[in-house]
Amino acid sequence: MSDHTNSGCACTPNRAIKCEVTSCANHCQSQSYCGLNAIQVGTHEVNPTMDQCTDCQSFRKK
Repeated sequence: MSDHTNSGCACTPNRAIKCEVTSCANHCQSQSYCGLNAIQVGTHEVNPTMDQCTDCQSFRKK
């Protein structure tokens, strides 16, 4: 199993990854944390200069 997938089991919050994106399937609904062991962060810009230029590429729509 990959570190970048949620097994579908009850969410166990990873306290090292804070998250407010409640529309993500990996979000622990009762807490503001991600349930994954690790996430992939990327960018949609050639030369990112602001936090808005970065993306959580581990996001999965509910």
